[in-house]
Amino acid sequence: MTFLGPAPATSDLRSVRYLFTDIDDTLTTHGRLLPQTYQALWDLSDAGISVIPVTGGSAGWAEHIVRTWPVAAVIGESGAFVLTSDRGKVVFEYWDDEATRRLRQRELLQRLKVMLSGTGFELAHDQQFRIADVAIDLAGHSADEINDLANAIRATGARAVASSIHINTWIGDYDKRAMSERVLLKDFGVAPADVAGLTAFVGDSRNDAPMFSFIRNSFGVGNIAPYLAELPQAPQWVSSQPAGIGFADIARSLLAARG
Repeated sequence: MTFLGPAPATSDLRSVRYLFTDIDDTLTTHGRLLPQTYQALWDLSDAGISVIPVTGGSAGWAEHIVRTWPVAAVIGESGAFVLTSDRGKVVFEYWDDEATRRLRQRELLQRLKVMLSGTGFELAHDQQFRIADVAIDLAGHSADEINDLANAIRATGARAVASSIHINTWIGDYDKRAMSERVLLKDFGVAPADVAGLTAFVGDSRNDAPMFSFIRNSFGVGNIAPYLAELPQAPQWVSSQPAGIGFADIARSLLAARG
């Protein structure tokens, strides 16, 4: 377990009971969930640490994950909803009501189809499984092209954040942080004063900035290094290993702190 810079002290992590984590290029490595990463999720769950993936991923992906992974909940589409599973029954809790959500997504899709025409950007392959946001595939585009498109989307009044694979864009007052805070306070009954000690977060990219500023015990996996200078709030600790291998190292640090 090695870190780029100072390593967390046992006292920092001893009380952690809720671990929020990004998925793409944080849990996954080159798009795959490695066996040691999946085992780390089970080890954390068995030790009494509730894992909550918080992702820009679609509702389709999120439902699969909450059904089959050892997680307490999944926050999807950058905070548009949270999913829990009770003895196989999946429960959705949305940030916005259905009519608002559908109207906003439809309006945004129409706007983006015009904006993307002739740019070479395309909608993400899983767009048909999304219920609130619109995702744009970043493959083959430069950082400048991505930033220019994200800024153009923001200029229309929509939210836009870039991950390692997508620009996620939506209309609404939520984000990863807002829904994570709601889940902690409302669903898990964590008092505001206890959030700092009871939580940790692992991320890898620019769209994780709200979580790095919200959760004190914040980690980046090694592949976050190129983005550190762009983040308004960097993670407190960075694993020397990338993606899912780095996540497994971070999990071992949390488990060691539990004793």
